[in-house]
Amino acid sequence: MEKDKSKAYWHQNIRYLIILLSIWFITSFGFGILWVDELNQFKIGGFGLGFWFAQQGSIYSFVIIIFAYVFLMNKLDNKYSNQETNKD
Repeated sequence: MEKDKSKAYWHQNIRYLIILLSIWFITSFGFGILWVDELNQFKIGGFGLGFWFAQQGSIYSFVIIIFAYVFLMNKLDNKYSNQETNKD
């Protein structure tokens, strides 16, 4: 039973990592390099949106992703630690 809980925990953890790292890849590589010309049609502070993502946006999104990961992992830890304490 404990092994199943451990597998479920790590499966959910890996799912979170894949989703969050995919978002980071899209915002840093996709918006900053691949789709920069399309995004540069929009301006932020006088600079193209693609340039902004390459310089600042990917950093901001990475910080947001860190906080999202902390929130999700705290929730996941609480879920599985409550299951362990409830069995006693």
